[in-house]
Amino acid sequence: MDKREPLKIPLHVGLIMDGNGRWAKKRHMPRSFGHNAGMNAMIKLAEHASGLGIKYLTVYTLSTENLQRPEEELEGLFGLFRNYFTTNVKKLYKKNSAVKVIGDLSVLPQDVQKLLRDGEDNSPSGAEFTLVFAINYGARNEILHAVNSAVENGLKLDRDGFENLLYTRGMPYPDLIIRTGGEKRLSNFLAYQAAYAELYFTEVLFPDFSPKEFDKAIKDFSGRDRRYGKIKKEDN
Repeated sequence: MDKREPLKIPLHVGLIMDGNGRWAKKRHMPRSFGHNAGMNAMIKLAEHASGLGIKYLTVYTLSTENLQRPEEELEGLFGLFRNYFTTNVKKLYKKNSAVKVIGDLSVLPQDVQKLLRDGEDNSPSGAEFTLVFAINYGARNEILHAVNSAVENGLKLDRDGFENLLYTRGMPYPDLIIRTGGEKRLSNFLAYQAAYAELYFTEVLFPDFSPKEFDKAIKDFSGRDRRYGKIKKEDN
């Protein structure tokens, strides 16, 4: 991307990384091959997003529904975390980037839970960029968790109080949500937070979603007029 262009850069981008399995199938390879390629693509995109001035990139890594997939595939996904998570996270640390994890980690293997929590805890303070992993995340479960927390504590909530009970507390709303792989839905991703997010869908399967493809989404976002329900003066 030509940084001389006066583009509007989103503060927070959500990324639904769809198409790893289909990418592998097209190459007559197991789904695990696609997930491995997807992880490599994700790290490249995180570094690229940080360089553009984006402050938060939230990647939909594993949904609550994904946990219903075959055990062999899940073990392959957990194996990726065991083999590559710490190494890749340390690369981010060196670039003053932090890691955050959202979702219910309690059902994950204990060693994977520790890896993820250590990734958060060892992040540099005052980081300029945060890579957010949504793992065993579902927007409906997140909202129910917040409501139940309020009930258990006898709280009557205003909007700020409710948002403080969400996994994303302290984070800005996503400005842009990108979904690769050709589907055109949010699939239970950041439903509350995405109320006014711009949506961008592409047919590109995630392992092929390069920084160049990411730039296309940013350029598209930059050209949109975000009114938040208001109208321009000239439209009156």
